[in-house]
Amino acid sequence: MKRLLLSLFAVYAAVSLYAADVKVKVTYYSPEIVRIEKSAGSFQRTNSVSVIMEPQGTPAKPKVKVSVARDGTVTFTDAKGRKLLTEGASSVEAITDGVDKGFWVVSQEFRLDADEPIYGLGMLQNGKMNLRGENRRMIQSNTEDYTNFFQSIKGYGIFWDNYSPTTIADDGTTLKLTSEVGDEIDYYFIYGGNADGVIAGVRQLTGEVPMLPLWTYGFHQSRERYKTGKELTDVVKGYRDARVPLDGIIQDWQYWGNNYLWNAMEFLNEDFPNPKEWVEEVHNMGAHMSISIWQSFGPQTKPYRELKEKGLLFDFITWPMSGISHIWPPRRDYPSGVVCYDAYSAEARDIYWNNLKRLWDLDIDAWWMDSTDPDHTYREGDFDQMSAMGSFRSVRNIYPLMCVEGVYDHQRAVSSDKRVFILTRSFFMGQQRTGANTWSGDTQSTWEDFRKQIPLCLNYTLTGAPQVNSDIGGFFPSGYNKPGQTQTCSTNPLFQELYVRWLQFGLFNPMMRSHGESSRR
Repeated sequence: MKRLLLSLFAVYAAVSLYAADVKVKVTYYSPEIVRIEKSAGSFQRTNSVSVIMEPQGTPAKPKVKVSVARDGTVTFTDAKGRKLLTEGASSVEAITDGVDKGFWVVSQEFRLDADEPIYGLGMLQNGKMNLRGENRRMIQSNTEDYTNFFQSIKGYGIFWDNYSPTTIADDGTTLKLTSEVGDEIDYYFIYGGNADGVIAGVRQLTGEVPMLPLWTYGFHQSRERYKTGKELTDVVKGYRDARVPLDGIIQDWQYWGNNYLWNAMEFLNEDFPNPKEWVEEVHNMGAHMSISIWQSFGPQTKPYRELKEKGLLFDFITWPMSGISHIWPPRRDYPSGVVCYDAYSAEARDIYWNNLKRLWDLDIDAWWMDSTDPDHTYREGDFDQMSAMGSFRSVRNIYPLMCVEGVYDHQRAVSSDKRVFILTRSFFMGQQRTGANTWSGDTQSTWEDFRKQIPLCLNYTLTGAPQVNSDIGGFFPSGYNKPGQTQTCSTNPLFQELYVRWLQFGLFNPMMRSHGESSRR
């Protein structure tokens, strides 16, 4: 029997009701944070990857009040009765075939004021601070990442707790979120009064930010890539001789040897003959060492064999595509066999750390977790592959969180006296609790790309994640090279001007890191 409710001012810890054809559940997590669930059936969702907070019980004086209309529309007001936000239409559409059969395509509209700016969402290379009017499919990639969260100038935030590709469509009056797979409509309304209050609520809900090592706030030097151990130590010596401050040096890929050994997590390249002594030499010069690790493995590596035996590898195209590492463009007739691992599996994350421990035992200071998006060249059927948590489609956007938190948790389990620091290329809500700093991917060395990094970094911090940076100077500077030559951009005054201005911006980032290809910075 269907019950129709005209309105409800919810001051209870949780209440469920039928409204129209959708069941609505309201749960207070605190006086400022309310969870809204909507389902065409029973409420089956019992946990969240992002949310770690538990409901705190009935608030005596809620700072945000909720009313549910006869048709299931929810309205939020502050303690004085001033309207903050009203929903539009909801939709829960059953998936009737395929691997996601039994789940739903879920969508929710929110009626925003016409002149109401919103911020956050993630990392968008659009050059905009106010994100009203966005219409896009949100899915993690090299240069853009999403966290399904926005906050309003009116002092509230919305976290849409769904992990599948999600479309945002804003026509200027109604903002609609639609996710391709879900158990139910599930989102959190966070009232903070202002941006600081909203961010505090986000961190209460999804995790506080740990203190990072002091040295990580200094200057880091990197390039794609140092090809020998001596080349890297000579760079550190060069900084010391020039009396230019340097706190961190980063070793990029191929210290493992070749693409068939991709991400072996050990030094198999003969140009890095004594890794233990090499790391000690860097430390003796007063610098710290970060090293590149990926979420994919070549077929000749130990982790590949372990993961394959247990069925914990995905079968989709990722980087690098060719097994021949010294030829460009890649020779597709010699495929690398490199594939990503199932980071949704706790067992797979254990295997990942057990292999990473070889580098940990060398006293490496920090991890550069590249391609946590992950790199994925889509083919028909890829999203139908199953992971430990369901179809890849259903959990696509939390891949970076699963990867990064796996390393964070394992390092914390073996060491309480060495703070975790992870540089990573992608993120999702909750990742701020993992000691991670996200960079904005492989940008171009142009003034336009430089301009875009400023609102990108600011909007990222407004999701509650404070640690962010970009490749100083842009990753691809080829436009400043002389035709037919590489690495000439370093002596090009036009590139030098861009680089200096990007350095100045980098000074105000939580991580100041010079990096790029085809040029020495």
